[in-house]
Amino acid sequence: MKAISIKDFVQAYVRGCSAEEAAIIAGIAPVNARADGLRLLSKRSVRRQIERARREAFAQEAEIRAGLERLAYGRVNDAAALAFADEVTPQMLAGADLFNVSEIKRVKGGGVEIKFFDRQKALEKLAELGERETADRRARSLVETIYGTGGEPASEVESDEG
Repeated sequence: MKAISIKDFVQAYVRGCSAEEAAIIAGIAPVNARADGLRLLSKRSVRRQIERARREAFAQEAEIRAGLERLAYGRVNDAAALAFADEVTPQMLAGADLFNVSEIKRVKGGGVEIKFFDRQKALEKLAELGERETADRRARSLVETIYGTGGEPASEVESDEG
């Protein structure tokens, strides 16, 4: 049997692939991928790596979620104040919260055009994140139901971690 990459399996599984798809990505023959993928998921060491990778991904997703929430629900008062100000000073700009602003232009005739990020798209992306998190919790629960949280399978799969 060809040595497989546990790291590739873990990364693929955390990205949302099924155990079978992750096993194929890791180098397991498609004919064995389903059974070997489930065996890998039942190994405590692999589950620990998956949890570590998920925590890292969760930290990144938390930052993304915070940004999307700020786009979706954030205030635009500072941008509006700049648009209606007779004279914009560097201090006004430095103190303004312009997170929701995608573009600012001076237009001919002395006006200012301000474009904001799309709140609807931010809300849609937040919904997608929520759906992904729910699916991830369900998959983890299923694996724990089948294999328990601490047991090791009797048969082992060859790995490159030696």
